[in-house]
Amino acid sequence: MVSSFISATGVWLLPLIVYLGKVIAAPPDNVSTPIVKLDYGSFQGRVTGKLEMFLGMPFAAPPIGNLRFAPPEPPIPFQGVRQATNFGSACFQQMQPPNNHSASSSSLSVSEDCLFINVVKPAQIPPNKALPVLFWIYGGGFQVGDTSLRPGDTVVSRSIALGEPVIYVSANYRLSALGWLAGREVKEAGIGNAGLRDQRFAMQWVQDHIKDFGVDNLDIVEFYSWGESAGAISVGAHLVVNDGNPAGLFHGAVMQSGSPLPTVDMTTKQPVFEQLLANTRCTGSANPIACLRAVPFDMLGEAMNLSDSLSSFSSLIIPWQPTVDGDFIKRDPQVSIQKGLYAKVPFITGDCDDEGTLFSQSNTNITTNEEFLSYMKNIYFRGLVSEEQLAEVAAAYPEDITLGSPFDTGTANAITPEYKRLASVSGDLFFQAPRRFFLQAASKTQPTFAFLFKRGKSTPDIGAAHASDLPEFYGTGTDPDFIGTDGLVNFANTGNPSLPKNPISLLSAVDWKPWSSSPTNPPILTFLDPAPAISITSDTFREKAMNLLSQISLELYSSAGQ
Repeated sequence: MVSSFISATGVWLLPLIVYLGKVIAAPPDNVSTPIVKLDYGSFQGRVTGKLEMFLGMPFAAPPIGNLRFAPPEPPIPFQGVRQATNFGSACFQQMQPPNNHSASSSSLSVSEDCLFINVVKPAQIPPNKALPVLFWIYGGGFQVGDTSLRPGDTVVSRSIALGEPVIYVSANYRLSALGWLAGREVKEAGIGNAGLRDQRFAMQWVQDHIKDFGVDNLDIVEFYSWGESAGAISVGAHLVVNDGNPAGLFHGAVMQSGSPLPTVDMTTKQPVFEQLLANTRCTGSANPIACLRAVPFDMLGEAMNLSDSLSSFSSLIIPWQPTVDGDFIKRDPQVSIQKGLYAKVPFITGDCDDEGTLFSQSNTNITTNEEFLSYMKNIYFRGLVSEEQLAEVAAAYPEDITLGSPFDTGTANAITPEYKRLASVSGDLFFQAPRRFFLQAASKTQPTFAFLFKRGKSTPDIGAAHASDLPEFYGTGTDPDFIGTDGLVNFANTGNPSLPKNPISLLSAVDWKPWSSSPTNPPILTFLDPAPAISITSDTFREKAMNLLSQISLELYSSAGQ
């Protein structure tokens, strides 16, 4: 099961549903301690080898008291020098029910005061040299995760080895109801999508302060937002925020297992909001948001833990996530894509081959065709799909287990008669189809590159599962080949993941062309077993089925703002 997958691949975090603890590294002995002076205070970092690391710096005021649920405010100025050698506290982590793919986060340092940012950079930067910034947004289903899980030192070290140095920045953002509160009253108060606003605020912090870290006298620093899972969905949202005008905050994007997703209007979350009120004894309050702000943090945490998680029966239909608020997110992101209202910046986007397997292990009581159809209609399609459309989905994703996910595994991995079927449609509905939908539009207006991660097919039950590609892009696997890392570094430096052709990079063996280079057979970089095998294949798999899912999604979500 998943535990064997974790130990075999070195993936100790499956970010949407697994959190195993916090990584805190102590400062090394007998090294210089660099100090950075910002306009609100100074921080002392640490040197590790060829890197300087500034960790746990507040980039916003503590989001407590009247700032709970509110958009982030500027950090509080202070005198003197603060230590920046350890990661700051993580934001609230919603409890994941014990099962075979989740774990306790009891060892994690958690606080409502959690808006901290980290900078990892080469210790030596030539004068007047502008290094590109890779800005990491972690995944975790908008329920768990924090920056300490991916420190970024391996990425910067690899960039130095390639002769293409980058700066790595990561920032915490609020999770669960603290970051994604929604409902009628929330929309009226204009405070929705706080977690997305945290990320945007951190991006602005980078633009305002990155030059203080040794990048002198330059007006433009190339900035690339990069995320996985919920982080990639967030990146996709930032591409359509402000009607697609990035306002100079970023110049490119990387999305791993996430795209601009179909998004409901904030008011559709009213039942979830009212349940939170009930669980915090705020029902009937004249000012429910003020009441929620006054609830003690521990009590609010207990209430949020009663919400559905990704391990619940509803799986990928989660209570706390980005919603259309009519202001920050004006409309369903896919409608914005249709209107051409998305940022015209180059991007890389890709998925794992078996995205839906992990999320289908909470639905193993679905064992018949009738139960499958009922689940699809009432949960994933919110009761809005027609019987004719439902029949088309059933035909596109038949009961034949040899066609299900994990794909290309024949009759193996059929936990239940409907497991592989449900895994295939959920992986396409929430990951593959939105990725291709965006590529079909954006490849006509900007450079776009796609990848598919098919390694780990022999992993029982889950195959090339969600998040299994993370070690490839961080160079932290048991047998790292750095192909994904090299693509990131190339992309940050040249806008093309395939350039320059570096002799020490295995990526140089293939020509990773833009998705638009072949209208009928768009190229997709494919990671294959055994590592480090890669190939360029065609992004045409399950084409009719995914087009059907995209069509249905547009019909169901297009009413969420215009």
